[in-house]
Order: sequence, then C-alpha cells, then structure tokens
Amino acid sequence: VSSCPTSPAALGPPSPSTLDKSTKELVNGVLSPRLKPEAASVAAAGPGEKDASRQQLLELRGRLGKIHGLVQKAQGGATSLEASGDLKSRLRRARLLESKIRERKLSLKEEAGRVSRLQQEEKDLESPAEISEKVPAYQRFHTLAQDVAPGLLLPYKYKVLAEMFRSTDTVVAMMFNRLETVTFAKVKQGVQEMMRKRFEERHVGQIKTVYPSSYVLRQERNVPTFGGGDKQSTYQLTIEPMLGTGEKLTASRLMERRTTFCRNLTAIVREHHKAFLASLSPPMVIAEQDLTRWHPRFRVDEVPDVVPAEVPQPPQVDRVSTAQEVLARAHGTLTPKMEKALTNLVLRTAETSPSALQPPHPALPGTPNSLKGVSQSLVERVRAKEAQKLQALMTRDPQREHWLAMLGRLPEMARVLRSIFVAEKKQALSMEVACQRMMESCRALMPMGEMEKHLRLFAELLPDWVRILSVRKESYVKLDKTVDLNIITERLTARKEEEEKL
Repeated sequence: VSSCPTSPAALGPPSPSTLDKSTKELVNGVLSPRLKPEAASVAAAGPGEKDASRQQLLELRGRLGKIHGLVQKAQGGATSLEASGDLKSRLRRARLLESKIRERKLSLKEEAGRVSRLQQEEKDLESPAEISEKVPAYQRFHTLAQDVAPGLLLPYKYKVLAEMFRSTDTVVAMMFNRLETVTFAKVKQGVQEMMRKRFEERHVGQIKTVYPSSYVLRQERNVPTFGGGDKQSTYQLTIEPMLGTGEKLTASRLMERRTTFCRNLTAIVREHHKAFLASLSPPMVIAEQDLTRWHPRFRVDEVPDVVPAEVPQPPQVDRVSTAQEVLARAHGTLTPKMEKALTNLVLRTAETSPSALQPPHPALPGTPNSLKGVSQSLVERVRAKEAQKLQALMTRDPQREHWLAMLGRLPEMARVLRSIFVAEKKQALSMEVACQRMMESCRALMPMGEMEKHLRLFAELLPDWVRILSVRKESYVKLDKTVDLNIITERLTARKEEEEKL
C-alpha cells in the first residue's frame, strides 16, 4: 500500500472516468494479494492468531478508507482544475473587453475635445463680413433680380442707346483702370468698332441726360495724344466716370451702372405712357409698381428721342459760321453783287430751317360716324368698361397671364382628351400614356411637363369629369365618358371669361 501513488499531483491530470478505473485497479491490486493469504491463515489459525489477524484486517480497512478519501480528493481536484481553467479564460476575455472599452472612451474624449477646439477657433476667426455672407441667396442677390418687367419693352432707339452706354462704359473702364486720360476721340473709335454704328457727341449728351451721375465731361488742353492726329495744344473733350476716391470700374460696378441706365430709360418711357393714359377718354391712372405692360394703343417705337444734355464746348474764338454773320461783319466792305448773294442765302436758310418739333400728343379719340345717334351715356359706359379691361391687362401678373393662356387651351383639349379615351376603350390611362397621346393629337406644341399641367388643371376645374388617381407611385387619368362634351366646353369658356374680368 505504501508504494501506490496517492499524491494529488499524481492523480490530478487524468479525467474523472479514467481516474475511477485506475483507482479500482489499484485497490484490487493492493488488497487482493494480501486478503487471500490472510483469509486463508485466519481460517487455519487458532484463537490467538485470530485476534492478530483481526487487527491486521482493521488496519487494512483503515488503509482502505484512507485510499477512498484520497480518491475522492483527487476527483474534486480535477473538477476544480477544469472550473478554474474556464474562469481564467472568462477573466482574460473580460479584461480584454475592459481594455478595449477604456481605449474607445479615451479616443471619443480626444475626438470631442478636438471638435470643440476647432469650433472655438472658427468662432474666434469668424468676422462680421463672413457672417453677412451666410444670408440666403435670395436676399444677397436681390438687386440682380430688380430688373424691368417682361412686358415693359423699350423702343428700338432706346435699346441702341443702352448698348452705346454699355460699350462706352467698357472702353472707359479699360482706360480709366490703367490711369489713362479718357478722351472722346478714343472712346468714339472704340465704340464704333464694337457697335458698327456712328457715335457722336450728342449720344454722350443723351447718356448724360438719362444717367446724370455717370460721367464728368470737361474740355481740357495739353492732353497727350500718342501719335494721334489732334494737336496737343487744342481742346479735347475728356470723359471721367463719377466714382469714389480710389474706386475702379470693376465688373460688378459696370453691371450696376448698366442696370441703373436701363431703369432710367424705362422711367422715361413710363412718363410718356403716363401722359398717354391721361389723354384717353376716360383717363386712366395706374400706379407704377402695378404696371406690367404698356397700353395696347401706346406706340412704343414713336416715343420721342432723349433730349441730349449740354456737352462742354471749347472756348469760342471770333469766327464766323453762318452767312448772316458774314454779312453782318462784312457790311459795307463787300461789293453790291456779293452782298446781294449773301442776303438771298440768309433768306433761303431762314425759310428752310426746321422749327422746333414738339413731341406729338395723342389726339383725343373722337366719336366715329358709325356711333352717331347712339346714346352718349352708353358710349361712355362701353369706353369705361374697355378702359377697365385694358387696365387689368396692363397690371396683370405674368404668372396669371400664363395661367389664363392654359385656361384658354382647355376647351379644345377637352375634345381631344375625350376622343382619346373613346379610341382607347379604357376607363383609365396612365399619365405618361395620356400625355403622349395628347401631344400627338393637339395642335399646340408643348413638352410632356406642360401637358401634364393641363391635365391636372382639368382635374382641378372639373373633378366630376376628370380624376387623377395614384396607384403604386404611378398616376392614372380617369375620364367619365357619359358627360356631355358641350356642357364641359361651356363651363370652361365661362370660367375663362370670369377670370379675365378680374
């Protein structure tokens, strides 16, 4: 029994099943060879020997109990080793996760600190100018949208004058920005090359009338000509833009000046239009901010020219320019024949000289011969109604004009739409198919989007005749073919007339 391995180190590594098996073999091997001879000796011995054998058996039983206790301890140690190995792996995994969480928290803290520092730096570096740039675009570029209304067209000669101002401003800007003296001769050459039209001093006077704060005009001497034909000692007309100290004619500044010039031209035409409205019977008064187009009978192209402002002239020396001045100076020194010829020339010049033409005022519309015998009150009511209709036309919003045009196309399109549904023999058509069929059948050429707007307008005005249904993210047009088409046409026509009266 003393030779058997009973230490926990020797019994630890095997598994519980193998441990039980080996323990049983060990006990059988230790006890079996001793129990047999002692049992035989006990059977053959006497009473004294029996007491000794009993004592040996008790010793053997004590040893066997010790062996059983060691076996149980060995089994408990194996299970504890397995449990400790599982706990160690879990502890190792928990520590690894804890370290990862700690690293993640540190990285998040560092990132938050970096973001806060950057935001603080941006706030510190932000200036009032940068803050003003964050204003919405429709406010920052509001001045670019303040232009002439689409219906207020300028006369052709006013458009030519506006183009002359643009060309003049371009040439003046090039020379002024490089600190060169701007003379009329240089500007004239540049403008004529750009426009292929004659440019004279009266055009400069007209520009000065329309936009008085555009240029400063002077007559100066000793202006370097750099190989020009004019002598340096003669007077030349110089043109200098009116700007602030140290300011230059940049592209944005040129655009502002051009917009101001066109606005002033429109204001001049407005004044003529205002006088025309006052001369009508009955007279009409429309606020400037409500006017979107000219009166239909207002002759825009017959608006008088812009009266040119006075352009500085060089100091005049005593020189004669007309026959009358020659005759007055040379009176008494010429021969009778020469004096008679000059007198006849003066008389002919006086007869053929055109008088100062005043801008024609529109004549008051008189009563035509076809209205003779008609009640004057009826004529006045008709004229007042016509004036009201024209006033509504002149103050109508362009978007409303577009909507009325759409409304005017609906009666004809209603017939086409019903014929398409009758030909297709369907209760409903997809929006794409309906628009395509309408585009192929209508006389008016319009894109797919505009045709869809007309169909949706049908559904808005006549919901009992046309309906638009949405099924699975696709729109379908459904039409009631039992409704009388004449009733639909009458309703659309009546609606259009009501809208035009507003």
